Amino acid sequence: MTRLFALLTLLATPLLATPLLATPLSAQEAPVVPQFVRAAGSGLIHSFTGDWEFMVGGGVAVFDCDGNALPDMLLAGGTAPATLWRNESLAGGDLRFAPVEGGAAYDRVSGAYPLDVDGDANTDLILLRVGENIALRGLGDCRFERANEAWGFDGGDGWSTALAATWEAGADWPTIAIGNYIDRREDAFPWGSCTDNWLHRPEGRGFAPPLALSPSHCALSMLFTDWDRSGQPALRVSNDREYYKGGQEQLWHMPPGEAPRLFTEAEGWARLVIWGMGIAGQDLDGDGFPEYFLTSMADNKLQTLASPGEGRPVYADVALARGVVAQRPYSGDEIRPSTAWHAQFEDVNNDGRADLFIAKGNVTEMPDFALRDPNNLLLGRADGTFDEAGDRAGVASMLTARGAALADFNRDGQVDLVVVNRNGPAELWRNAGPVSGGFVSVTPEQPGPNRNAVNAWVELRADGRVQRREVTVGGGHAGGVLGPQHFGLGTAGAAEVRVIWPDGVASDWQAVAAGGAYRLSRGAAPDRMD
Repeated sequence: MTRLFALLTLLATPLLATPLLATPLSAQEAPVVPQFVRAAGSGLIHSFTGDWEFMVGGGVAVFDCDGNALPDMLLAGGTAPATLWRNESLAGGDLRFAPVEGGAAYDRVSGAYPLDVDGDANTDLILLRVGENIALRGLGDCRFERANEAWGFDGGDGWSTALAATWEAGADWPTIAIGNYIDRREDAFPWGSCTDNWLHRPEGRGFAPPLALSPSHCALSMLFTDWDRSGQPALRVSNDREYYKGGQEQLWHMPPGEAPRLFTEAEGWARLVIWGMGIAGQDLDGDGFPEYFLTSMADNKLQTLASPGEGRPVYADVALARGVVAQRPYSGDEIRPSTAWHAQFEDVNNDGRADLFIAKGNVTEMPDFALRDPNNLLLGRADGTFDEAGDRAGVASMLTARGAALADFNRDGQVDLVVVNRNGPAELWRNAGPVSGGFVSVTPEQPGPNRNAVNAWVELRADGRVQRREVTVGGGHAGGVLGPQHFGLGTAGAAEVRVIWPDGVASDWQAVAAGGAYRLSRGAAPDRMD
């Protein structure tokens, strides 16, 4: 497959854009930069390994598999087995993880996503693989069993690289979209050989045969998201332009009980062609509609809805204006363009503003792109722009990153970080502060199917401002987090929260205190769990 990469590098277009120069900040304007301390004694030992079939992927699934409210992890292994890790960290202390033989140690895993498929309160896993995808039913205590046959889940035999899940209106079982990459059997000429993505819709207490989402253009990230706040999530797909012919980024209508169909230019969807690798969504400007950050090679995008409330998917790119282009390394002596993979918004300094982490790493020694490519940690400023702080925060690793996750691993109210590197050791950092203020974490739950309230909106109101989080399964690159929604409070000592449930019913605003972790069950008062 070396000839594939030789051709790929010849076809890659050198990009000559100059880096965005951030305006110097005064002490009052500059965000607080937390220090991320490498958790050298955590016990976590893992690598995502492999040659060309594992040039993409390398995701991590973060979720609580043993019911102790500490996030555990499953890391994709590529040619090595996937590894499952139980979180043994003490509250507020050093990060500690122990390996678990829980029935998830499959090889050829490119990514994994957690969700409670069968609604039994035990989180399940969908393993994306080069080969058959595998549904794992959670049995509790970090134990899993294969469920493909019991659930009618057809894992196929593709090269799966993306996933998104939702519950369609009236359904007792989830709908799962799987994104697939090139036909790996086309060694000599893979361009134009993108294989069909699959839509697994429910059929009884299981899945119907998968429906092809055609046309498909080598997806590397997918996300069911209520982009227009209509209550009807659509499927957003980010595609790798290296391999398709005539394709673009995609947004699919998903009317329940009907065939999916693409949004068209007549509806406002503009053609966009990038090396699409990851998606992160967040309402950054407080208008109630999510912005989307799309990772790529050099040409990252931050899209904002041009006319909120009109129901037309017309987006403006504001990456340059907001300072999140992140198109070149910001430290070291590299001048070649960056390659971005996993992206995730979280408030790492608890100032009440979203920050953005981006995992970076060359595809496979492509000479037109940076070989030493540090991860980004972009801190949100009060004016809506971002300040690069990856090197100052201690997360500017030069290893070849792919998947990642931000989560509070030791329940101290500060978001920590794990990164999966290709053909290198996974890295784990504890957020040691300082931070700007307090926090609240909220875990929405509802009875019956869709227990984790996927595609609900959690809102927090404090100091006259509302922060919003859409509960999603998907996005990122090859992995994601299923767990509490973390909100930084800045200097506020208290807040109010509510949930707009997936069926559109909104709970009442209810008071919560700073420093609290709350379960918000439908129809009940917030239950403080810490």
